[in-house]
Amino acid sequence: MVKIKTFEDLECWQLCTELRRLISELLADFPKDEKFLLTDQMKRASRSVTNNIAEGYGRFHFQENIQFCRQSRGSLYELLDHTIIALDEKYVTQSEYDKVVEQINRSLAVLNGYINYLTRAKNNSNND
Repeated sequence: MVKIKTFEDLECWQLCTELRRLISELLADFPKDEKFLLTDQMKRASRSVTNNIAEGYGRFHFQENIQFCRQSRGSLYELLDHTIIALDEKYVTQSEYDKVVEQINRSLAVLNGYINYLTRAKNNSNND
């Protein structure tokens, strides 16, 4: 088992970082008139995911960490909606869309697992 020393060791943070990088690559090809609209929203949402995982990790209290991870989960769903818009507007291909959605779903699965772990750890610490 991997020893977690920093938020960078968390699998959910690592997967979401890959997603953030993927989004950054895609945004480079978006139309210039979307710079302060969809491009900005997607960039902010993708960054929010990893930012909240990191901030939650730094709180050192299970409930606060869980809350920040839930915010990350919300940002992943926001990013999914923005990606659907990008497909509808033909800013991304179906293949690019599929790749992003796959990465979002993987990130959601691992993040949900981490939230479940934190919830169990919180409940166990309350029983002590």
